[in-house]
Amino acid sequence: MGKLAVYKYVATMFLTIQILLTLFTFMGLFGGNVTPVGNTARAMCVYILPLLIIANFVMLIYWLVRRRWWLSLIPIVTLASCIPYSGTIFQFSFDNPQENTESGLRVASYNVAMFGRETSGFMAQDILAEMRRQKIDVLCIQEYNEISGDKNNSESYKEYFPYMQVGREDMVIFSRYPITEHKKILFEETNNSAMWADINVKGKSLRIFNVHLETTGINSTLHQAGKMIAKRQEVNKNRLLNALYGNYMMGMMFRSGQAITIANEKRQAEKPVILCGDFNDVPYSYVYNTVLGDMVDGFKECGAGWMYTYRSKHKPVRIDYIFHDKSLKGISYYKTELTYSDHYPVFMKIAL
Repeated sequence: MGKLAVYKYVATMFLTIQILLTLFTFMGLFGGNVTPVGNTARAMCVYILPLLIIANFVMLIYWLVRRRWWLSLIPIVTLASCIPYSGTIFQFSFDNPQENTESGLRVASYNVAMFGRETSGFMAQDILAEMRRQKIDVLCIQEYNEISGDKNNSESYKEYFPYMQVGREDMVIFSRYPITEHKKILFEETNNSAMWADINVKGKSLRIFNVHLETTGINSTLHQAGKMIAKRQEVNKNRLLNALYGNYMMGMMFRSGQAITIANEKRQAEKPVILCGDFNDVPYSYVYNTVLGDMVDGFKECGAGWMYTYRSKHKPVRIDYIFHDKSLKGISYYKTELTYSDHYPVFMKIAL
């Protein structure tokens, strides 16, 4: 009788875990359809979707090993529902996007983190050399720094990119094609911003958006805590957790408002749009869905392999993107692992 009671208890526990996993997974899959304001739990589930997918896969193995065939249908249906999300971070492909020789407009987006504020100017010049190697036509930079070492970056980039337009001082679009119009998009209450520039590509006018949305603030909070620990000062754990959670929630709400601003600005364009930038947010989030709208995510269209753009061993997430109008067609999408920033540069070739 005791063994039977334990067996029933364990079976009930695992079934409860499975039901909760399925519930939270679907909350995450649809959490990006509503604003984070007033929907914190649903919004947070979006950020842990990869962990929920792994947990569902583990539960599927458990039910199969236990030969509970009908219960295994629960994680199977859940995992099948996650296929569209999985496509935003992983694409099966046997082709190397960098080796594609088809002609098209080559666009790059890179958060350069102020070129590391280094004094030699080497970083900015090596990034330019990489853009030459990739034959980039339009380069959108976030966290740009005009002076690097004793060099004026806009002057040194001008030989390869004859045209440029600056938004706020840390935003710039470099182009090998003429820029005809431009606009700064400033966000209230934060130092982040966006911009667009119209470029004329052999008689075809395109609007290029460069976007940098509010950060989470977590790294700066952890940095401050690390400095306190280095100085052997006591860190209040509850206060630290509250600061992390508060910064995260505040950043999420700021980004949602900024995403709406970008979406409204994008709708006013009367020409094809290519949108690049650092969203500081994950795929399937409210920010991602709002900015994407009816555009095409370049990676889902023609990417390959595992895509993450934040350069961290502990947080390999995709937060940098290139989208384009449906009237355009993507040819290739990839990143290169430059180590000059906490982001990787993202590249896309687009057929006009």
